[in-house]
Amino acid sequence: MASPQRPPPGAGAAIAEVLPRTALVVSEKGGLSEVLCKPRIMPLKSVTLIKLEEMEAKAAQVAAAQQQQGRPRTGAPAGF
Repeated sequence: MASPQRPPPGAGAAIAEVLPRTALVVSEKGGLSEVLCKPRIMPLKSVTLIKLEEMEAKAAQVAAAQQQQGRPRTGAPAGF
């Protein structure tokens, strides 16, 4: 371990520099700047939401067609 060199008493408030003897000193000063990415266009609706809306619209059409034919609407699919 490095031992700091102490100034003689009464030399003022100077701070002694301590350098490591066995480890490396890594400095990353300079060269740091903002990196801007290409903007992405994000959809207002997700693909899943669009599919869900299409399924709901088809279900509403089937329900309307059944009501026009006079059939009561049931929870079970046709054929059961």
